[in-house]
Amino acid sequence: MERRAFIKKAGLAAGAAFAAPYILPTGRLFAASGGGGQLAQHVVFVLFAGGVRQQESILQRYLADSQPNDPYEGNVLYNMLQGAPPELKIAYGTGPGGINPIPSILGTPLQVQGTTFREMRAVSTGHYGGLNSLLQGNTAATQGLTQKPLRPTIFEYLRRHAGMPATKTWFVGNTIGNSVPLLNHSIHPNYGARYGANFFAPNVTFGPHGQQYLGDAKVYHPEDQLAPMHEMKLFLDNSFANRGRVYEGLGNTFEEKQDIKSFMELMFQKTQAGTIAHPPVSDNGDLRTIGYACELIKYFKPAITVVNLDAVDGCHSNFTSYLQSLHRADHAVGHLWNFIQTQVPEMAGNTVLMATPECGRNLEPNAIRDPNDWYAYDHSDQNSLRVFSTMVGSGVPQNLQVGGEGNPIGLATDMVPTIAEILGVKSEVMGAGLIQPGSMSLFDRI
Repeated sequence: MERRAFIKKAGLAAGAAFAAPYILPTGRLFAASGGGGQLAQHVVFVLFAGGVRQQESILQRYLADSQPNDPYEGNVLYNMLQGAPPELKIAYGTGPGGINPIPSILGTPLQVQGTTFREMRAVSTGHYGGLNSLLQGNTAATQGLTQKPLRPTIFEYLRRHAGMPATKTWFVGNTIGNSVPLLNHSIHPNYGARYGANFFAPNVTFGPHGQQYLGDAKVYHPEDQLAPMHEMKLFLDNSFANRGRVYEGLGNTFEEKQDIKSFMELMFQKTQAGTIAHPPVSDNGDLRTIGYACELIKYFKPAITVVNLDAVDGCHSNFTSYLQSLHRADHAVGHLWNFIQTQVPEMAGNTVLMATPECGRNLEPNAIRDPNDWYAYDHSDQNSLRVFSTMVGSGVPQNLQVGGEGNPIGLATDMVPTIAEILGVKSEVMGAGLIQPGSMSLFDRI
C-alpha cells in the first residue's frame, strides 16, 4: 500500500510536470518598473463570445433585425445589460424549444454597475484576428492563422513591466484545437515565451480524454508504464505540433510547478465529486469553462485572467442555437462576477471585469435556415466590425454609457492599454511603441 500510494503521488506529479513546461509556460521575473498607480489589483477579461451581432446584443432587437417575419425585440443579456426581455417567441432559454429563460444572477446588471461602450469598432471580421487584437492591441493583419502573435500580448507586458509571476497571469481557453492556445505569448524578440501566461483548457484537461490520460496517471510507474505517460504528454502537446518556436524558453519555477500540481489534483477531485463552481445552468462548453475559471481565480487570485467563450459561433448555421449560446454567455459572465464578489473576498473590492466580443456578425443572413426556419449569419462585412464593451469594478464609473449607434467610440485594440492602465503599467506599454496607432485606454475615451 505504501508503494502504491507513492506511485499514485509520483504519477500525478509526473502528469502535472508534463503539462507544466508546455501547456503552462512561465518565465524569469523582472522587477516592476513603476508605471503609475493601479486602479485595481486584478482584471478578469472575458473574450465574449465567438462573433456577436450588435443587433441581438447591445441593441436588444432579438429577432426584429434578423428574421423578416418576426418583429420581436427584447434583451437576452440581462445580467450584463439593462432592458426588458422578449415577451414572445421565447427560444433562447432551457427546456423544450428553449422556452424557459435562465433567471438573472445579478440583481443589478453590469451596465448599471459600470461603464458600457455601446458602439466600438473591431479591427478584424475573423475570430483569430479579432482575438489577437484584443490581446496584443494591434491588428495582426499580416499574421497567419496558425502563427503565434507577432507583437506582445497583455500577458507579456504585465510580466515584463509589472514583474508578475507566471501563476498570476492565466489564459483560460475552451479548446486546444485551432489557434486559441497560441495566444498565451508572442514571438516578439523583446518579450516572448519567458513572459508568457499559463494556458489552461479545462474542458480538455478534465474531459473524457483528460480523465483517461491524466486521471489514470495516478497509477503509472516510470519503470514499466512509460508508454501511457508518453501518450499523456502527446495528448497535452498535440495542438502545438508544427507551430514554430513554441517550446523556446518555457518553464515554471519549482514552486509554481508544485502549486499547479496541487491545483490540478484538487480539480480532479472536485470534478469527480461534482463540486466545481459551475453556473446554475452548465449545459454547454462555455459554461463549464467558466466554472473552472472560477476555481482557478479562487485558488491563484491572478492579476490577469483572460477567459475565452466561443459557443455563439454556431450562428453560421443555427440562429436559435446562437441566441441560446448568447443567453448562456451572459449567464456565465453574471455567475463569474457574482462568484468573485461573494466567494473570493481578496478580490471582491479590487477587481475589474471586462467583456468584449472579438468581432460582430453580418448585416445580411446567409442561405441557411435552422429548425425554427430562422436565417443564419456569417461574419465578413462592415456590420461584423461593430462591437461593444462592458467593464465594471474598482475605479470604473458607474451607470455610464459611452457612444451609441451611429456614434462609435473606441477600438478593440483599446483593451490592452485599458488593462495596462488598470494594473499600473500604461506608460510602459504605450512607450514600447507596439500598440496599434490611435488605440488608447478606454478611461481616456470617457
